[in-house]
Order: sequence, then C-alpha cells, then structure tokens
Amino acid sequence: MPTVVIVGTLDTKGEEFALARRLIEGHGCDSLMMDVGIGEPAHQMPDIAADTVAVAAGSSLATLRSVGDRGAAMTAMAEGAVKLACELHAAGKLDAIFSLGGSGGSSIATAAMRALPVGVPKLMVSTLAAGNVAPYVGTSDIMMMYPVIDFAGLNVVSERIIANAAAAVAGMAQATGGPIVPTRPVVAITMFGVTTPAATVARAWLEKAGYEVLVFHANGAGGRTMEALMRDGIVRGVLDLTTTELADELVGGALSAGPERLEMAGQLGLPQVVSLGALDMVNFGSPETVPERFTGRRFYRHNPMVTLMRTTPEECAALGALIAAKLNRAKGSVAIYVPSRGVSSIALPGGVFHDPAADSALISSLTKELDPRIDCVIEDTDINNPDFAVAMAKRLHHLMRQGSAT
Repeated sequence: MPTVVIVGTLDTKGEEFALARRLIEGHGCDSLMMDVGIGEPAHQMPDIAADTVAVAAGSSLATLRSVGDRGAAMTAMAEGAVKLACELHAAGKLDAIFSLGGSGGSSIATAAMRALPVGVPKLMVSTLAAGNVAPYVGTSDIMMMYPVIDFAGLNVVSERIIANAAAAVAGMAQATGGPIVPTRPVVAITMFGVTTPAATVARAWLEKAGYEVLVFHANGAGGRTMEALMRDGIVRGVLDLTTTELADELVGGALSAGPERLEMAGQLGLPQVVSLGALDMVNFGSPETVPERFTGRRFYRHNPMVTLMRTTPEECAALGALIAAKLNRAKGSVAIYVPSRGVSSIALPGGVFHDPAADSALISSLTKELDPRIDCVIEDTDINNPDFAVAMAKRLHHLMRQGSAT
C-alpha cells in the first residue's frame, strides 16, 4: 500500500491529525505521523517524534523548549522535517505528504513539501489558503485547501473538510505513477502573450523532432519553476525565448523571477538558446498599482488587471549587459538570437512600444559585453516571425545532439 507521511503539530492539532490519519488509512493507505510541534503530543503518539525532527536539524527538543524562541523553533523543526521527508522519499517510504494547520504548521509542512520532487502528491489544508500562498507553494506542486474555519477542535465543518482532504490525498497516493521519468528528452520554452506566436511555432517544431516540450509563462513563478525543474533533472535544455522577468527584477515590476534568473541552465551546463522576448516591458497590475516614481513613462493597458510600462534606452542597456554577464558564466553550450525589428508583438513598427533607440541600446550593450565564444545571431526580423522561431528550435536541437554525443 502507498504511504502517506503526515506532518503535524500534534501539541496543538492532535485531535484533527488523529482523525485525518484514521480516514487516510480507511481509504487504503499506510501512514507515518511526523510530529513537528515542540509541546507534548495530544491524542496520539507519532511514528517520528518531535525530538527526532529537532535532532535532524542539529538541535534537540529540550534545547528548543528552553530557548523559548518560537520563530527559531519553527525554523529548526522545518529544517528537520525537510531532511526526514527527503530521506523517507529516497527510501521509498513516502508516496504522498499531508498536513493541516495555520501559519506556523503551514510554514513547517510546506517546507518539507517543497523539498520533494514535482509529481509527489502534496496536500496542505491551511487557514492561509484563501490569501497569498506564493511563499508556501514556491515552485512546487503543492495543493492548498482552505478549511473555511480555523482549526480549534472537531466540529461539523472541520470534520467534513478533513474527510475531503483525507480522501483526496489517499486518492492521489494510490493513483500516482511514482516519480516523473520522461520517455523523451524534455526541453523548456518561456512564453508571454506577446511572444506566443514564436513559442507556438518553436514548440511544434521541437515536438515533431522528438522532444517533450514544457512551456512556462514568464510571470515570475514560471521562470522560477522552470529553473527548479532543471535543478531536479527533468528539463535538459531550454529555449529561453522570453526573458522579460529580468526587466521586472531590474526596474521593479510585479513579475520578477528573482536575481538569479537565467543562471541555472548555465550552472548545470545545459544547452540553452536565449532571446530577448518582452524586454520592452515591465509589468504591473491595474493602473493604480504603478508606483508614483514612474509617472510620465509610456504605459499600455494590456487588460484591466495588467499595465505594461515601456523600458527606457538606459534600462535596456543595463538589461543587455546583465544578460551578457549571465551567459558569459555558462558552463554549457549557449546561443543567443536577437530580433532587430522588435522583441514583442507590440514593439513592431507602428506598435505602442516601438522604440528603435531602446532596442538599439539593448542590442548594442548585449553584443559589446558578450563573450566572443557565444554565438550571437542577429536577424532583421521581429521575434514572432515563424522562420526566426524555427531557427531557434533547430539550434537548440543541434546543441542537444552535441551534448548527447559527448
């Protein structure tokens, strides 16, 4: 039978976790209860005691109790839970992971969940699930479920929510096919609405060439997730068509993927073909979310909830230098393709973001700072030209074949 690891703060939510465990086992799964609370467990004894979790983090339960620092204790228990969950999964003793709780329990349990590979079922029933869950989910495939009421004992509502959650995690544990094992080489493409035509053409070409193609929306979370899958060994090459997240990081937009974006493939030595998709824009929400410091800039209202701001020549020059610096450090094969007539569908001649001076600053800075060993292909076309997209796809295919031959 599949095993569901239950990560629980048994000192505060023992009654709820006892019910969840009974229901999970009633649905045909084994279970292992890991106690991550620092008080005395209530209602049941765990399979993995809280002191074992604390020791895994290099501390002890007695030490954490004596210090009296709740934040430090939670950090330590999260570290221990991460280590033990990974060990259980590596040993074939974790087929799914489950938890319930508030902010403290959620932060500990989701740390363990995020450390597990994509595809392992992960269900967090959290009182925070109706808000911003990005810090808890990260780049993982955690399912967040809102319990409607707080966890403070069992009642007619909490019992039904826990029953639904138990059935869900048990069903996932039984239905999962184990770890993701690609049967074809997996490559990634980054896409935005304004680069969709190019991504669509490139994806079709690569799929016909025998690749499993994963397309990532370059919205911050997409870029981080793509690079996490590189780290996990699933993605083996990338057509980084849309590097717009770098503009948001540089200028202060809403869709940054962090300062390390465009570095993972290079660190791992994976083949990468890169372009400048949507570097003409920085992303914000509705117009009232745009910071006052940008008053007077050129904006385009993409839809009621998305406001785009045109990057300036100075910002584009900085982006060109930044991309060159990141690619210059790459350990693997790299090629960069530059469309000189527009990096998005709205940057074409006549488009709202058409700005030859900004485009020239981007390209000039990039080519000036780029290591001569990196092939830079400048085409007199726009990024969504089908021939340009096919050329990038073919180049990635060539780099992938080169890598497999060495």
